[in-house]
Amino acid sequence: MKLLLDLDAFAETLTEKGYDGYFHTEGCCPDNLKDSISGFLQAWENGTDAPRLPNYLHLSTYLEWNGEDKPKVDCHMRLRYENGKFDLGDTEMHIRRTDRYGQLLKQSKLTNLTASSVPTIREAIAQVSEKPNVEIAPRKRGFRM
Repeated sequence: MKLLLDLDAFAETLTEKGYDGYFHTEGCCPDNLKDSISGFLQAWENGTDAPRLPNYLHLSTYLEWNGEDKPKVDCHMRLRYENGKFDLGDTEMHIRRTDRYGQLLKQSKLTNLTASSVPTIREAIAQVSEKPNVEIAPRKRGFRM
């Protein structure tokens, strides 16, 4: 059974998972999720813009940004959009960690998502983050009495 969501339900689902930053829909309309998609759909209706792939929308956002000189995590979603509804079952989510020069450090691809299987923003970042090395505290040297 397909779960089709309207714009409000889709935006609420992702916002609950922590995706509350700014998005780009099809490379334009930078704004929060709901306003970005609404702006693009309005431009599409007016004939000034159109999706790259028929019946699919491309969303992109940064999940983690610590400045220009630090690694960053971004997320690109391709989701099916037909007749005013979004189909999460036919969604691809690409999560990438890149260094300051844009070189790929680690990536993850998720497909066949449901509303409950979309990872939270922390889980998505953890998928592409390196595990911190545990450092053992150095022994103090000196005389003991």
